[in-house]
Amino acid sequence: MTGVPRELAEHSLNINPGAKPVKQALRRFGDEKRRAIGKEIAKLLKARFIKEVIHTKWVANPVLVPKKNTKVLRMCVDYTGLNRACPKDPFPLPRIDQVIDSTAGSELLCFLDAYSGYHQIRMRESDQLATSFITPYGTYCYITMPFGLKNAGATYQRTMQKCL
Repeated sequence: MTGVPRELAEHSLNINPGAKPVKQALRRFGDEKRRAIGKEIAKLLKARFIKEVIHTKWVANPVLVPKKNTKVLRMCVDYTGLNRACPKDPFPLPRIDQVIDSTAGSELLCFLDAYSGYHQIRMRESDQLATSFITPYGTYCYITMPFGLKNAGATYQRTMQKCL
């Protein structure tokens, strides 16, 4: 999947102008967690979902969470500080029957891959550095919309509705 064109959807952060940037220090990770982070970073770089950065005002830490019923670790980013600086976007989720009904009579149907649906929506270029996170392998920021941002779900839902 090549992703959603910027003209159709782009995620922006709407950071409160008076908010003080949160810059977390690098946490220490054991060998197993460090390897899991390394694998995830390699996967995200290969998919072009992230890029390496040098100087940034906002820095978050990754958090490793075991996947359900397995010992495999999932990497999430702790955007608590960034989320506090962004106001909530109250976008109601549509009912599934309304979504299905809205596709009736359509000639084309766009779809987002459920596995990497969020990553198919690009971040506004001016907001990318605010999604920075630090790892033992360097500091990176998202080029695409990451999980864990306060208003990412609303952007995803709006994009789904535009595609229908």
